[in-house]
Amino acid sequence: MSKVLVTGGAGFIGSHIVDKLIEEKHQVVVVDNLSTGKLKNVNKAAIFFKGDITETEKIIKIFRAEEPEYVIHHAAQISVQNSLQDPYFDATINILGTLNILQCCKDYGVKKIIYASSAAVYGDPKFLPIDEIHHINPLSPYGISKHTPEHFMKMYAKLFGLNYTVLRYSNVYGPRQDPQGEGGVVSIFMNNLLQGKPLIIYGDGNQTRDFIYVEDIAKANIIALSKGDREIFNICTTSQTSVNQLVQVLNQINQSNVRPVYHPQRQGDIKDSYLSNKKALSELYWKPEFSLYRGLELTYKYYSLIYDSEERVTA
Repeated sequence: MSKVLVTGGAGFIGSHIVDKLIEEKHQVVVVDNLSTGKLKNVNKAAIFFKGDITETEKIIKIFRAEEPEYVIHHAAQISVQNSLQDPYFDATINILGTLNILQCCKDYGVKKIIYASSAAVYGDPKFLPIDEIHHINPLSPYGISKHTPEHFMKMYAKLFGLNYTVLRYSNVYGPRQDPQGEGGVVSIFMNNLLQGKPLIIYGDGNQTRDFIYVEDIAKANIIALSKGDREIFNICTTSQTSVNQLVQVLNQINQSNVRPVYHPQRQGDIKDSYLSNKKALSELYWKPEFSLYRGLELTYKYYSLIYDSEERVTA
């Protein structure tokens, strides 16, 4: 059993990782500023600290008090659109905040850090599926701010011996994803379906993404604690799904026939993107276990329960 500190552990992905760690009998410390995360997401078996990764002194105190053996770093500004509007804030959280975490890892003897990166680092693909040696050409401040810490990871490994694994996620969906603010397209569509609101698609809907269920992401993080040292891995399904196809599947699960409303394509959005997971399969011995239909079905059940409970409260 190891002690693992999870930044952003009250958030969508982070809270699932915390649950999986506790299931595996690890001792877990969560650090989250609750700006987008929710305290109700935090497993009661975890130690919780409310703190921002940019608050240097507070982060130092937490590392000094808890002395984690491993760090899984998910605290971040995650909105592409917000990064375009305020690139300074985006860089402050994603780059300077990560530097605070790395420095504490070095100073307090952390064995390894697992870093959540993003497919946004690749930009417009030159070939599909995108593998880890694809050129890096982010189209947004968010993509830049998620890629920059990867360089710092390598530097800290070379200069100070800090071990790391970088996981570049495709489009993650699942229970606990907030449809408000920075929510992904799946959570927004689910919420709108249940509330009878229109499904808005930016562009013609033929743009494709690689949708991966959050439980598969959580499993990859657990595996990376002991595998994939000083390497970068795409964590994805290697399946290409258009937004129009996503609507069709959601209609099937919801037993509805909702037609989407099309708006102009947004700045910074990529037309087509799906990743190769061959390296993760061969070196992490990880593979996605949830089909798109099964993952969406489980996610729909989660949002349905929330919607039903809210309906009862307001009735």
